[in-house]
This record gives sequence, C-alpha cells and structure tokens, in this order.
Amino acid sequence: MKRILTGDRPTGNLHLGHYIGTLKNRARLQHEYETYLLVADVQCLTTNFDRPEQIKEDIYNVIAGYFAAGIDPQTANIVIQSRIPEIAELTLYYSMIVPMALLKYNPTIKSEIAAGYAKEMTYGFFGYPVNQAADITIFGADLVPVGKDQVPHIELTRKIVRKFNALYGEVLTEPRELLGEVPVLPGLDGREKMSKSLGNAIFLCDDDESIVKKIKSAVTDKSRIHPSDPGHPEVCTVFMYYRAFFPDQVPGIETGCSNAAFGCVACKKRFAENLCAFIKPMRERYFSVRNDHKFLEAAAQRGTARGRELSAATMQAVKRAMKIDYFI
Repeated sequence: MKRILTGDRPTGNLHLGHYIGTLKNRARLQHEYETYLLVADVQCLTTNFDRPEQIKEDIYNVIAGYFAAGIDPQTANIVIQSRIPEIAELTLYYSMIVPMALLKYNPTIKSEIAAGYAKEMTYGFFGYPVNQAADITIFGADLVPVGKDQVPHIELTRKIVRKFNALYGEVLTEPRELLGEVPVLPGLDGREKMSKSLGNAIFLCDDDESIVKKIKSAVTDKSRIHPSDPGHPEVCTVFMYYRAFFPDQVPGIETGCSNAAFGCVACKKRFAENLCAFIKPMRERYFSVRNDHKFLEAAAQRGTARGRELSAATMQAVKRAMKIDYFI
C-alpha cells in the first residue's frame, strides 16, 4: 500500500475548515492507503511556547476530533510528533541544505505573520516548514492531504527531497499533495480562513445552540439591506458553506437569493438546521471518547509505536546515504 502522512497542530478542537480541507479525505482514504496522522505537538510550540501545559488536553481534543470525523484509530496510525526523535534529527540535517530564501519568501509563513499567528519571529516558527518536510519524509509519504494554504509547504518538501537525493542518492520519497474539495473554507467573518485563533470557526463538537448562534453572525451580502433586495450569493459566506457541505442545494439557494425569494435571515436559518443535522453524529462520536483518556492514549501509543519503527528505518537509510553512519 502507498502511504499518507498528514496532521494537525494541537491548538484546540478541530473545526469545519479542518474537516472540509483534509479530514474528509483522510477518513475516505484510510482504508486505501497506509495512513499516518501526526499530532504535531512540537510544532505547536512555535506559537504556544508560553503555554505548554495546555498541549496535553489539546492532544486529546485532536484525537477525539479524528474519531468524530470517521477516522478509525485501529486502521490509521495516530502519531505523537514529540515521541519520534528521528523527526527532530532529520529536521536538523535538512536545515543544512535549505537556503534561507526558500523560507523567507514562503507565502504561508508571510500570511501567518500578517494574520498574527506568531507572537514573535522565533527560529522555530521561521523554520517550521523544514520540520514539516521532515514529518512527511520520515514516513516516506506518497500523498499528503492538505488545505490550499499548505501547498507551498509540500512544494518546499519536494525541493528538499530533490536536493537531498541529488546530493546523496535516491533515498527519499517525493510526495504530492491532495487538496480537499473546497481549497480553503472561509471563517464566519468572511475575511480570513476558518481558524480557532481568529474566533471565526464552527467546531465539530459544537452544540446546536452554538451552531445557530454562529451562523446568525456569519457575514452575508453587505449590500443587501432588505429581504426584497436581490442578493449576490457569490459574495456570501453562508453560500460558500452551502457549496462546501450541501452542493445539491446550491442551485435553489443561488436562484432564490438572486431573485429575492427569501432573505438572508431565512437562508441562515435553513443552513443552520442542515448543519446541526450534519454535525450531530460527529459531535456524538467526539463526546463518546473525549473523556476516555485510556482509549485516546491507546490510540496514540499504537500509532506512535508503528511510527517509531518506520522512522528508525528511514533515518538509518538517510545516515547511510550521507556517510554519517560511522562508529555504530
């Protein structure tokens, strides 16, 4: 079987942006590919170095979120990044061959700085795309399900792989990305991508009351003052959500909005009802395991053990290729 590697920084609960961007694909492909889901707790420290005590609880949140989204921890390997020391070692080796310019002009790094994700420009934050490259290649991943914003990281990984293989021989697998059906899901504010840190997200564990309240706050067509005014669905955040989650309803919503057959309030109400029904089974799965720490830890231990075996083999091949496997 070919191999998938993808993952998440444990910074809170998973939301609909995660689901539509990668979780849906992960759940679909877990039985077709050998799947590794990396809980990137080390990378989490790039922006949460001053709050490490929260990371453990957020690891539980992420693993429960995977289960909610339909990922079977007996099939997919859930790996805790900090428990794979070979990733840190490979990151260091890569850092010796990666030009600073490749990081300095990385569009994702630039956008995350502009959005205020980083409190300050630390060495770890600036270089975390190199760490991501190590995440992917230590497991020999063929395919990486990602959101559109992560595509530059996959391209950087490919460049690192090509350079390493040109220098030391054909050791590493060159991965390719797999985009979700909706490249980027906008947040409720309609300005930025959906994100916990920006306060514009709907979570997989949200209750109905929270979902309805959030959808009511979503930005729609600002030029539409009265329900009788014709709408412009192409600028409406809620219409983008219809496209992502209920594509079969899109033609009717688009026509009704454009013809002023209904107003934004009615449209939001209808969408909120649909979304509550959509999220309900995921929320139930989430809470069925969220406080079962033995279950969550067992899932992580199983996947991490397999990850250690695979990463050790990769590192052995890397050191042999680099001629630094001496005195062993």
